[in-house]
Amino acid sequence: MLTVSLLYKGYLRFNYPSHTKYPVRGIDVSHHQGVIDWKKIKTQNIHFVYIKATEGGDFTDKKFQTNWSQAIKSGIIPGAYHFFNFCTSPVKQAKHFIKTVPNIPNSLPPVIDIEFIGYCKIKPSVQQYKQSVTTFITLLHKHYKKSPVIYTTYGSYKGYLDTLFLKQRLWMRDVYWAPHFKQKRDWQIWQYSNRGHLKGIKTFVDLNVFNGTRKEFQTFIKQ
Repeated sequence: MLTVSLLYKGYLRFNYPSHTKYPVRGIDVSHHQGVIDWKKIKTQNIHFVYIKATEGGDFTDKKFQTNWSQAIKSGIIPGAYHFFNFCTSPVKQAKHFIKTVPNIPNSLPPVIDIEFIGYCKIKPSVQQYKQSVTTFITLLHKHYKKSPVIYTTYGSYKGYLDTLFLKQRLWMRDVYWAPHFKQKRDWQIWQYSNRGHLKGIKTFVDLNVFNGTRKEFQTFIKQ
């Protein structure tokens, strides 16, 4: 029971990614993390942050602008993610994201978060999925001149991303093991914990690593 309690509270994890193998570390945040002391975050070996910006066609995270500006001020490389849904036009969603998220050179590629949770209950056909996501990705790539990253879980991956967008960069959630797939596929970011603890954040925070060297991370940012 003690082990279960420690796991639930985030003081014990299933995995501890090697700092040698994964030297570039990051977090992802939204308004759920409340007020963040970014100066403290910077001192804890955190190099990048993905910040929730938008959802659907009209929702903007109320902490996005503050988190974005404060992360930059503290010296942490920022990126923004959009929580996608299939109930709203992908064009409308892309326009909303572009209107919200600044286009600056030293920022992470934009992320499209695809999970079948939330208020949109539509689970699209493979063709509908492909068309909607392609439209969204194309518009963001055209604006930011960087190839968007797809964030997903195994539950949202199966039946779609196991055959689609195989060359698209991938951010995978797996709190048990390093990302693994039946088919040969690379991944760029691994969200290895959803119950992390950091000084400067009063709630749990998602912990991530980049799959590569510091030099490869700089290339990732530019493309």
